[in-house]
Amino acid sequence: MKTILEGSQACAEAVRLARVQVVSAYPITPQTHIVEELAKFCSDGSLNGRFLCVESEHSAMAAVIGAAAGGVRTFTASSSQGLALMHEMLHWAAGGRLPIVMAEVNRALGPGWNLWADQTDSLAQRDTGWIQLYCADGQEVLDTTLQAYRLAEAVNLPVMVILDAFFLSHTWEPVDLPAQEEVDQFLPPYAPRFRMDTDHPQSLHGVAPIGVYMEMRRSMQLAMEAVPELLERIEEEFFARFGRRYGPVEPYLCDDADVILVTSGTAAGTARVVVDQLRAEGQKAGLLRIRMFRPFPVRSVHEVLKSALKVAVLDRNCSFGAGGIFASELRSALQGGNPVPVYSYIAGLGGRDITVETIRDCFALTRGTDRPAIESVWLGVKEELLK
Repeated sequence: MKTILEGSQACAEAVRLARVQVVSAYPITPQTHIVEELAKFCSDGSLNGRFLCVESEHSAMAAVIGAAAGGVRTFTASSSQGLALMHEMLHWAAGGRLPIVMAEVNRALGPGWNLWADQTDSLAQRDTGWIQLYCADGQEVLDTTLQAYRLAEAVNLPVMVILDAFFLSHTWEPVDLPAQEEVDQFLPPYAPRFRMDTDHPQSLHGVAPIGVYMEMRRSMQLAMEAVPELLERIEEEFFARFGRRYGPVEPYLCDDADVILVTSGTAAGTARVVVDQLRAEGQKAGLLRIRMFRPFPVRSVHEVLKSALKVAVLDRNCSFGAGGIFASELRSALQGGNPVPVYSYIAGLGGRDITVETIRDCFALTRGTDRPAIESVWLGVKEELLK
């Protein structure tokens, strides 16, 4: 059924369709619309689940950790400082091998206090053991949330479904809303591999002595390594049922491209327009949107970029002292394989628009220089404000 939804509402509808049993969240802009919708669903019976109101984001994650350990399907959402407050518990969720799904609406971290889009909040959690999937539109938010439960429950790792603040979370667009019966066939009831059970007592999340801790972490890494192939199989089934798939990366006109722009999230939509413009002007431009950041899709990236002459990475984030995070990951992924030079650009922090002109600048600077700058190039900065 076609309908018009906010990106936040698309996420909430997916949680309803997934028949989640426990939702716990603390409201923080811009994720509030997601949990507001879910509170309504729990109140009116549209979702047969418990909505737990808690006093902080740390408690929200603690609550779903407890519920997931009890063997039920769970959900929460956060943004920015709220996600940062969850940091300790993110490790407990992943280390406990709990298939929690969380919507993370990218918002800048303070100070200064800022409500708008910036990926640094989710990327600051990249080493916690959570699978990270970055969405570009409302339909993908809904589809990815449903796929996230299949993925999380198959590998026993938590998943972040990540969407840009306002550009996606608060933007209305057509979304194909599947029927409950179709979703039930794709996503059967959760059957936990282990859970708290008074009839079968066991220890969960206890002390891990020296003799077992390293093996526990190796097991997590092996589970992460299995994700790309598993996601591909899940998406094939999703495509057979619903006619849509995305992949860990989404290439656009990359086969014969000399310069390929790499980006993620909603900036990819604008970038696609620029690539079309440049192609019409006779330039061999391409676009690679990275959807799956953890685990990083090394093989997919190698395959797409194998014949490119130059790669320009546009980051809506910054690791201070290192530069754009996607660019750093991409350079690492390409070591020992394709020696293509990687140009790093930073733009759009704190919700600043990434415009057609911004992206054309990326291509022009990349084409016009023989080799990348040592440090990331910042685009659209008002130099007078730096004085």
